[in-house]
Amino acid sequence: MDAKALQRENELLKQQLESSSVRLKQIEEQHDAVVAQFVLTLQEKDRRVTALEHRIKLLLQKIRGSRQERIDPDQLMLFSLEELQQLADELENKAAQESEFDEADEELPREKKRRGRRRLPKDMQREILRHELTDQERACPCCGELRCEIGVESSEQLEYIPARWKIIQHDRIKYACRSCEENVVIADKPPQPIEKGLPGPGLCAHTVLSKFGDHTPLYRQEDIHSRTGYLIRRSTLCGWLQSLAALSLPLVMRMKHLLLQSSVIHTDDTKIKMLVPGAGVAQEAKFWPYLGDWLHPYAVYDFTIDRSRDGPLDFVSGYKGYLQADAYSGYDCIYAGDDVLEVACWIHARRYWHQALDNDPVRANTALGFIARLSQIEIQLRVAYPEQNQQGLRDFDAVADARQEHAVPILDEFKSWLDNELETGRVLPKSVIRSAFTYTMNQWDALCRYTEHGFLSMENNSAERLVKNPAIGRKNYLFVGGIGGGRNAAVFYSLVSSAKANGVEPFAWLKDLFTRLAYHRDGEAFAQAAAAEPVTSTELDDLLPDRWLADHPEDAWTINAIRREERKQKEQNRRRKRRR
Repeated sequence: MDAKALQRENELLKQQLESSSVRLKQIEEQHDAVVAQFVLTLQEKDRRVTALEHRIKLLLQKIRGSRQERIDPDQLMLFSLEELQQLADELENKAAQESEFDEADEELPREKKRRGRRRLPKDMQREILRHELTDQERACPCCGELRCEIGVESSEQLEYIPARWKIIQHDRIKYACRSCEENVVIADKPPQPIEKGLPGPGLCAHTVLSKFGDHTPLYRQEDIHSRTGYLIRRSTLCGWLQSLAALSLPLVMRMKHLLLQSSVIHTDDTKIKMLVPGAGVAQEAKFWPYLGDWLHPYAVYDFTIDRSRDGPLDFVSGYKGYLQADAYSGYDCIYAGDDVLEVACWIHARRYWHQALDNDPVRANTALGFIARLSQIEIQLRVAYPEQNQQGLRDFDAVADARQEHAVPILDEFKSWLDNELETGRVLPKSVIRSAFTYTMNQWDALCRYTEHGFLSMENNSAERLVKNPAIGRKNYLFVGGIGGGRNAAVFYSLVSSAKANGVEPFAWLKDLFTRLAYHRDGEAFAQAAAAEPVTSTELDDLLPDRWLADHPEDAWTINAIRREERKQKEQNRRRKRRR
């Protein structure tokens, strides 16, 4: 064999060795992810077994306590077994359908937790109470002279003063000519949120925020107002909300017009009961939240009387871009053309695999291992390229390049594994694991689409969080009174959620909003809204929450920043525990 042939053979062997090394590394990474997923599964099962054993012990103690002599012991034993079986079935049915990703990040230094209560603000109203001794108590036990003051030992206590009412009296001054004794004029009264209405902007903001931000029904607000010394009936509050919804509708329609210019829109839906007028029964209606991108960070809710495709189809009419949602078939008509591209959610796909853990633990954990590796990449990217503002701006190009380099190979490996498993024919048609395979394969292109751009997301949690507002609200007020009530609720949820999405303190913004919107009643935006046309006028843009916050930085939603930092710290602690 000549030297050139030997050299070519050596180069070929070297390339094969490098390819085998890369493949071995990929297999090792997948093996580690699967092992970690198995460990988490075993830990979760151990926790469930421990919880069941504890509940069984408590149940047996309760049944075999002081009442055991009242019935036959044999009957008691038979009865308790049925109880235990029902309890076990109930706990399994109520088990969590979704667990957290198995995440691993860089070891971060522990921050020392501040102990003790937080200091009270220095600018808060302060009342000083001096506690002194009587002359008899001040007498010196030795010589009898009065002891003099040498210092003060201070301690602070926080007190609560209930809300107070204030009457604003508008005096419109009249003028007349002394010479002519005629030509009387009177000063104008500023426009009010509710024409000839009783509430001021602050009371309007409080009413809206209490129901649609704090989830307090109107009858509870009626109770709260009565405790402060002035009774406002719930029927009156309901009339106020109807007028305020009409006042706020042009701004919400303006936010919708801007939202439809986004590169990506997140959406979801949740149910709500609606009373059918005259029938005395309730039917199921829907709230649909839509969230725009970092340039159009507005949350707009839509209300429909059913879950037909007409609702989302009408809302996103004319939109071009990416739409991230669940696998609801009603969206298929939106994706039919080339204007709207579907982006699926890996959280939904993961849920199917997690449900199949008991049915097929080996393949379910293998799939969860792939998803965990994808999640780990997103965690590292959030650390390497953090968000630069509240709206989610970051280095999107760098994020997209990193996903192409690290996530796409894992997705290709995952797809190859799915194809190989399906080709074996060992996946039973009606099994739980089959549902996981079917969902993932049907949504595969949409699940992989998030790697195309850095502004796309692996999951749809932002829309899921918006669903929580009406979901929590319906537990309190139970239903909406009709189509008009549902649409008004959608307007207020849009206002409150948009404020929170942009880090704006909702009460301060709503109060200023209801003050200034009244001045635009005769403007172009209100005319377009009244004609059911897209609000293209820019006259209300200064009232948009992100732009309003730029002019009022003192009204930032500080508690939200505190909560986000707490959640971040808790997540870091959970990762440390998992590694240990």
